[in-house]
Amino acid sequence: MSLTSDELQKIEDTINEARLNVQQQQVAGIQQQVAQQQQEKDKGMVKEQLDLAEEIAMIEHLLRGHYIKRDINTGISRWTVPEDNDLVLFTEYGINVILSYVQWYLNKNTLLSNYDEDVINQKMLDISNTINDRIFMEYDKIFLEPTNEECKEEVKNRIKKKVDLKKFSMEVMDIEVTEEKEKEFREQVMKEMEGRIERELQVVKEQKRKNKLKSFESIIRTIQDSIHSTYNRAYKGMERSSLRKHVTISETRGAMLNPPPQTGILDRFRKR
Repeated sequence: MSLTSDELQKIEDTINEARLNVQQQQVAGIQQQVAQQQQEKDKGMVKEQLDLAEEIAMIEHLLRGHYIKRDINTGISRWTVPEDNDLVLFTEYGINVILSYVQWYLNKNTLLSNYDEDVINQKMLDISNTINDRIFMEYDKIFLEPTNEECKEEVKNRIKKKVDLKKFSMEVMDIEVTEEKEKEFREQVMKEMEGRIERELQVVKEQKRKNKLKSFESIIRTIQDSIHSTYNRAYKGMERSSLRKHVTISETRGAMLNPPPQTGILDRFRKR
């Protein structure tokens, strides 16, 4: 039994329609996958843009006196704890006090706010005065005091320097300095410092304390600049605006990925 031309055409249209449906489903699946990947990418970008954890972690490292050191063998750079306690400015209490102010202001709530220049300037003035007053009033708890052992070591170094200076003076005059002579120099220095050791320890301790306090202004400035940079990102709601624009663009791209309607394509097949 042979089929008429109309029946053959119907069969061909049915096959073409089925084939086209399969192709469209495949395209739709790929488009959906691409759209999901784009959404995940957008979410990651937004999260990264609002996440200040890395900046806060870096500030904490710096407050602890850590520095970045590069391993000459591996080429890897990492934060390193200083061996010299003179590089450690703060007590644990001081670190927590300063870090608490940083965490209060370096966060997404600040970034997504909307401030004009006058409000930002006033807030920065208040913040700077508050941090300044807190550190000033509690400097004895915030700044790390030198230990007695550190001061003793410094006094020993000073004694050694005085002995070395006497040796150098003799060498300049072409006078040989024997071990016995060096011992004599040391005894002279110790005799000169007799009854002053305790006072010398106090002087060393006071100098070490002052050296740490010299960093007061630079610390305040650094914290202030970090907070100010965060407020500047919230100037006139710019951070919110940039995120909103990005979301709008992403939604527009997602809409463009929608597959075309089947009717138009099928009609073209049927009209052929």
